[in-house]
Amino acid sequence: MSDIAAALVKELREKTGAGMMDCKKALMENDRDMEASVDWLRTQGLAAAAKKASRTASEGLVAVKSNGAKGVLVELNAETDFVARNDGFQDFVEALADVAIDGDGDVENLKSSDFPGDEGTVADALTNMISTIGENMDLRRSAMIEVGDGVVSTYMHNTVKPGLGKIGVLVGLESTGDKDQLDALGKQLAMHVAAANPQALTRDDVDPELLTREKNILSEQARDSGKPEEIIEKMVEGRLRKYFEEICLVDQTFVIDGETRVGKLLEASAGDVGAPIVIKGFVRFSLGEGVEKVEEDFAAEVAAVAGGS
Repeated sequence: MSDIAAALVKELREKTGAGMMDCKKALMENDRDMEASVDWLRTQGLAAAAKKASRTASEGLVAVKSNGAKGVLVELNAETDFVARNDGFQDFVEALADVAIDGDGDVENLKSSDFPGDEGTVADALTNMISTIGENMDLRRSAMIEVGDGVVSTYMHNTVKPGLGKIGVLVGLESTGDKDQLDALGKQLAMHVAAANPQALTRDDVDPELLTREKNILSEQARDSGKPEEIIEKMVEGRLRKYFEEICLVDQTFVIDGETRVGKLLEASAGDVGAPIVIKGFVRFSLGEGVEKVEEDFAAEVAAVAGGS
C-alpha cells in the first residue's frame, strides 16, 4: 500500500470524496488506473459522498468541551435537523470535540487529525459518516481558548445532550483566585454571551473598518439635524458610546441582573474569587449562522420528480 503515490491518492480523493484508505485500496485493486479506480469506488458505494457535496448543510450540532484550562467549540453541519437527532451523528460530534480538545483550534488541522478507532483521519471518518447517513455534512469550524492560570467556562443553549446543542460559548477567565468561584462566574458570563452576542471584548478590539463605517453613518445622521459641527461631534460621541455598549462585552449590561456593566461585574467579583479577574477571550458559535439556507418548496419538488419520471 505504501508504494501508491500520495499525489495519486489525493487526486482520487478529490474526484470522489472517498476516504484516504479507500482510495489507496481502489488504486491498488486497479493498477493505479484513475478512471477504473473511480468506477471501483462507485460500485462499492464509497464515492457517494461526492454526489452529496453540493447540497446545503445548515443544520447539525455545535459541541463544546473544556478540561478546565482549555476549551473547544466544534460545529458539524448536516442537511436536516432529523439527522442531528440521530444517535450516531451525536456520538460522532462528541468524538470530534474529544479530538479537538487536544488540538490548536484550527479546523483544517482538526480534519487531518487521527480519528479514534481505525477510520483514519477526521476527514476520512466524516466521509464515511456521509456515506452511511446519506446527507451532506460539513465540519465547518472549530475554535479554542486556553488560559495559563484560570478557567475556560462553557455554556450550551438548546441542549440535546450534555455538551451538544445549537449555541455554544467559551469564556476564558484568568485569575489566581478560587477556581470554583471563577468557573461559576465564567458560566454566567458564557450565558450572557449566548444571549447578548457581543462582537468584541473591548472597544480596542472592534474592527477598525466596522468602527469607521459606524462613525460615518452616525455623522451623516447627525448632520441631517442641521446642528453646528461642534454639536454634531458631541452627538456622534454619545451615539458611539451607545454603540460600544451594544457590541463590546465589557461595556454590555449583564443580562442576568439587567443593570451591572460586565466590566464592573468583574471588579465586584474579584472579592468573591480572591484576586483580580481578566477575560482572556470568548467565542460564540450559533449553529448555521452565515450559511445560506435553502427554502424547500415541497410542491415544486413533487412536480420536478413527476416531470422526470
